[in-house]
Amino acid sequence: MGKQRIGVRMALVASAVALVGAAGCSGSSDDAGARSSTTAGRSSTTVAADDDLKLNEIQVMGTHNSFHVAPPPEELARLAALDADQAEHRSYTHPDLTTQLGEERIRQIELDVFADSEGGRYSDPVFGRDGSDPSATGDDPMDEPGTKVLHEQDVDYHSVCPALVACLGEVKTWSDAHPDHVPIAINIQPDQAVPEKWTTEAMNGLDDEIRSVFDDDQIITPDDVRGSHATLEEAVRAKDWPTLGDSRGKVMFLMINPEPYRSIYLDGHPGLEGRILFTNAEPGQPDASYVGLDDPIADGSRITELVEQGYLVRTRADADNVEAVARDDARLRAALASGAQWVSTDYPGPDGASALGTTYVAQLPGFAAARCNPVTAPSTCRDDAVEPASS
Repeated sequence: MGKQRIGVRMALVASAVALVGAAGCSGSSDDAGARSSTTAGRSSTTVAADDDLKLNEIQVMGTHNSFHVAPPPEELARLAALDADQAEHRSYTHPDLTTQLGEERIRQIELDVFADSEGGRYSDPVFGRDGSDPSATGDDPMDEPGTKVLHEQDVDYHSVCPALVACLGEVKTWSDAHPDHVPIAINIQPDQAVPEKWTTEAMNGLDDEIRSVFDDDQIITPDDVRGSHATLEEAVRAKDWPTLGDSRGKVMFLMINPEPYRSIYLDGHPGLEGRILFTNAEPGQPDASYVGLDDPIADGSRITELVEQGYLVRTRADADNVEAVARDDARLRAALASGAQWVSTDYPGPDGASALGTTYVAQLPGFAAARCNPVTAPSTCRDDAVEPASS
């Protein structure tokens, strides 16, 4: 995925530069998310969820590229001239993160991050040089030093929060106002942009930016989960994840990318000691805890196997507008049934893909913010105990 995406980016950027020079990412989930046989017929006795339910025993919906704003029509047309498929795949827009967490009941977001230690590295996108986007240049958040949040640096750069600290600040404000929420997972995807590569020093800066927004007691870290175990993976396989009571009102950070980003982040921090992000490691490695498997139809049994072993898994309910346009909820149903703790979508409730003129929507049954995990939750778990409706 990473190599393919980088290749696509470089091809688009090269084409965009040339282009400018010449010019001067039925579907109702109420049925789709119905209880599988593993969760049917539960006892009416509700467990003390905060004490007995663990972080790996819940399931929530997330958004893919949560920051993404579709290019304006004129830029989308220019992108289509370079690659029609890529233009179609980038036509979705998410609202601000506050709306996603509140009205859309999202509990996992995804941020693509670009290193920018000096500031201004992404202030002059190729597609903004003709003045079609007045905010493309001279935008203060882009001019200041600090990690940036966008999709593609020159051709798909519109974001609901261009600076990482602004994105995180918005999450913190919402979280502080809703302290009973289940933990919010923030998936971080470092992008290897041409201007500035991700180094261990840059990763240190990423951690520092996160800590500048959230206090240590608001973040679930690898050290918290490892506890007295020799390795993080040992704790995960022992299913020693924090309880829901210890996790409410908190956030956790996960790295989507595998190598080489994992090794860069581990440098100087064996076993993720002192680090914030949970890495996307292969099961069996000492830092293994989180796995991303995008296709729940092809990899459904693998996802369930990993979840049963104690790992956290993120999968996708839809991709590239395929399911949304076709009103096909098969992938969504497979994702929910797999037991993946995070099911990511481009089209969450309540509106789903209505902007595309279809009825596709990806949400938990009853449009809940969180529910008992269909694979790992105890049989006495009740969905209404996982997160109070008021959150």
